[in-house]
Amino acid sequence: MTESDTDFFAGRTIVEVPADGPLPDTDGPTAWRIATHDWDNRTDHKLSPEFRDALERFVDRAGESVEALVIGSWGYAAFNVAPIAQLCAAAPRLPNLKALFLGDIGSEECEISWMQVGDVSPLLTAYPGLEVLRVRGGEDFRFSPVRHQRLRRLEVESGGLRPAFVRAVLDSELPALEELELWLGTPDYGGDTTVADLAPLLAGERFPALRRLGLCNSAIADDLAEALAAAPVVRRLETLDLSLGTLGDRGALALAGGQPLTHLAKLDLSHHYVSEDTVAAVEAALPGVVDLSDPQEEDEDEDETYRYTAVSE
Repeated sequence: MTESDTDFFAGRTIVEVPADGPLPDTDGPTAWRIATHDWDNRTDHKLSPEFRDALERFVDRAGESVEALVIGSWGYAAFNVAPIAQLCAAAPRLPNLKALFLGDIGSEECEISWMQVGDVSPLLTAYPGLEVLRVRGGEDFRFSPVRHQRLRRLEVESGGLRPAFVRAVLDSELPALEELELWLGTPDYGGDTTVADLAPLLAGERFPALRRLGLCNSAIADDLAEALAAAPVVRRLETLDLSLGTLGDRGALALAGGQPLTHLAKLDLSHHYVSEDTVAAVEAALPGVVDLSDPQEEDEDEDETYRYTAVSE
């Protein structure tokens, strides 16, 4: 998992754009956050006029100096469409943008599975200098294969990431990509991605610069762990992240008994369903490397047991 949504983004302090008045003075690198949360009851899925105007005012005032931008609520994200087209149109006035986070929206404002986002890949085409792209969404959340020379970090957060989205990412040409994080989610919210869909990535055939891989928030965490235990891509990673998912003893033991992982700076398995005995065994095998914090307990209903990802609805 990456840095806090509320404090930092892309190594910069997040500062809210005020609704009125001048921009505040800042000390050090800044990621400007703009949001206009509105409980809009319209269901025509149009761009919020309030957000549109707020973003235009901000770009007019500060566009050339902006290096990092965080987009929070764009009206009510379940009904208002994400401002992708507006951001693309604003690209000439944001010539120095290096980092963009689309969808910094908490569940109290809109559940992730309700968020109307659309195809986020045009943002990469519009901003050839972008180095960090973080996107969050659920409903109508899409990606198309792209070619981008400078993107170093791509983070996709969802309660259910569809296989077509994953395959489109893997079909993209991203030669500078060092960090990739995909929240795969659960089938209940469209997250039907399988290990087979990830095969080119696990085989090390994609993204030659990759050093950090996160396959997070996944209902198939045990299957992923078993595949990663022998996957060629792991040999060139510095960080492997399977946090926020449903990892249990099967997956944890597969990782501990598979290919050597001591070259990793971190193996993040936090938010897990691993038993105490297995936690102790894995920590002994990978001292100072593995994070097995935040243990969870399975729910039981008659003869069935259930595990849950950290983020779904």
